[in-house]
Amino acid sequence: MTDVMTEVAIKLAVVFVMFFGVMNLAGLHTWIERKQSAIIQDRIGANRASIFGFRLMGLLHPLADAVKMFTKEDLVPAGADKVLHTLAPAFSVFFALVAFAGIPFGDRLVLGDRIIELQPAKIDIALLYIFAMLSLGVYGVILAGFASRNNYAMLGGLRATAQMISYEIALGIAIIGIVMVYGTTDLQEIVRGQGGNYWGWIPRWGIVVQPVAFFVFLTAALAETKRIPFDLPEGESEIIGYFVEYSGMKFGMFFLTDFLETILVACLATTLFFGGWQVPYLISDGFHFPWGAVLPVSQWTYVLLGVTSFSIKVLVFCFLFMQIRWTLPRFRYDQLMNLGWLGLFPISVANMLVTAVVLQLTGGRP
Repeated sequence: MTDVMTEVAIKLAVVFVMFFGVMNLAGLHTWIERKQSAIIQDRIGANRASIFGFRLMGLLHPLADAVKMFTKEDLVPAGADKVLHTLAPAFSVFFALVAFAGIPFGDRLVLGDRIIELQPAKIDIALLYIFAMLSLGVYGVILAGFASRNNYAMLGGLRATAQMISYEIALGIAIIGIVMVYGTTDLQEIVRGQGGNYWGWIPRWGIVVQPVAFFVFLTAALAETKRIPFDLPEGESEIIGYFVEYSGMKFGMFFLTDFLETILVACLATTLFFGGWQVPYLISDGFHFPWGAVLPVSQWTYVLLGVTSFSIKVLVFCFLFMQIRWTLPRFRYDQLMNLGWLGLFPISVANMLVTAVVLQLTGGRP
């Protein structure tokens, strides 16, 4: 019984570390968005919220946002379906959060005779699981538009549905190339498969073996987050969006979901294409450099470097997504559909076929 309780405690600790980091990064994203847009637009950005006169460069604004949303009045339109109106934001944030369960943020940690996988849930089909959760998350948007009994909200929900269907197809086909190369849908094994180097110098990361799939994935995944330039379901200057009839923390949950999905896409891009927690030339006993030098490291240092590597890569992608968000204008709806069906879809199919031919010619070796 003691061993079982210890295993449960360890698993809960891993889950806590993952979700603590994700939720804090999601909160910090509101500050990053304000400051990064301010720098681009030659402004100072958010810096007014303070505690006892301390402003901390605007870092208190996320806290002020949370207090405001929790204390604002929760309004439900008179003709709305109150049950579905309440459930819709919970659906969105729930499926965005549980998708992180399949993300490995480090290699296994060995404590005595106990092996701890730094992954909230050991799922053999983690890749399929995450895509399933992302797909289910759109139901929150659809329900929000339907339950509000508002034409603009309904239009936003319909736009989100069409957008998700269009881009998830290209997204799924692009990932097939990665599955074919590494031979598994277990994300932890995909990361381990990206260890080693080509010709002693170039890491065996997904971006090296599947560069076309990476750009298709990145574009389609950004569309999944419903952020500019793919924010047609919101379209603030057109229809305001599927959350037009939401206030208080219900709106805050939709707001949080956007940031959670952005972080999830960053985690997936890191895991699938940039080695996840892998550090170039580092294996479990230390650094093995191409020129023959060896730098031994302890097991704890190896794991810590892996977690740090994963975190830095995710932060870089978050910065990139925010830069795109404040650089590109919104697509027209016909441009959005054309890009998905006439651009990304045929490219992803062609990439899958070329990958199959190359693997056949090389005997299945990436």
